Amino acid sequence: MSLIQVATKLDYKLESPTSFIFSLMPALNPHQIIQQENLILNPYLPYETFNTDNCGGRSLRLTVQSEFFSIDYAATLALQVNTADPYTLPETPYLQLPPEVLPYLNPSRYCESDRLGRFAYKTFANFPSSYARVAAVVDWVYQHIEYLPGTTNASSGACEVLLQRAGVCRDFAHLSISLCRSLGIPARYVSAYAPGLEPPSDFHGVFEAYLGGHWYCFDATRMAPLSSLVRISTARDAADASFATIIGKASLTNMQVSASNLSSQETVSAGLVISMS
Repeated sequence: MSLIQVATKLDYKLESPTSFIFSLMPALNPHQIIQQENLILNPYLPYETFNTDNCGGRSLRLTVQSEFFSIDYAATLALQVNTADPYTLPETPYLQLPPEVLPYLNPSRYCESDRLGRFAYKTFANFPSSYARVAAVVDWVYQHIEYLPGTTNASSGACEVLLQRAGVCRDFAHLSISLCRSLGIPARYVSAYAPGLEPPSDFHGVFEAYLGGHWYCFDATRMAPLSSLVRISTARDAADASFATIIGKASLTNMQVSASNLSSQETVSAGLVISMS
């Protein structure tokens, strides 16, 4: 059990009335027990919250009329993770996959798995059809893709990342997801708070692969301890997991994101059981 503290502050300047959807609150599930949370809107406005996925993800929606707006969120939560070693788990045969898992085999906005099949099978054909093959994908991405901010943008997909061999955390996740899907392994994107993240002051993008009836979390950047990740939302890729969706004219003028482990020191690992059905 770890005690994690997270916080986000976003400031905006508006040119016209604007609607926002924010996805920055930790998901509500048995692995993340929120002990305290605080939300400050300036100016205060009526808002609604709604669920975004089957892992407890939740978003906040509101419309702002003023010229300036800020949202300030903080929470403390207890995080419980199963750290059993799943290395020998087999891949789940297609006919045994639950219907709700099947969409995570398909290409999506940033994960062009249909274009990477030949490369994926040529590169990973000699690995056993198990957790070990996902671990091999993670190792390959970590070893061949350089973490280099500024090399990708909002339109960059997995194929572009593979060609230029550089990107940031979401690009590492998108390429890993695409390779897994090309191999017939369901995979999905997870946005998270990450204590120990370097560089800090941002959200983190990782991914999960479906093996042996459960989802297992991986981080090809190896930049933060998986065992202290705090899930925000779960989606096909980052297109469905943005921390802010804006309908109108608004500019982000300040962004502060923090996460800290208040209990124990953690180590960075390539894969970890964070089972979410």
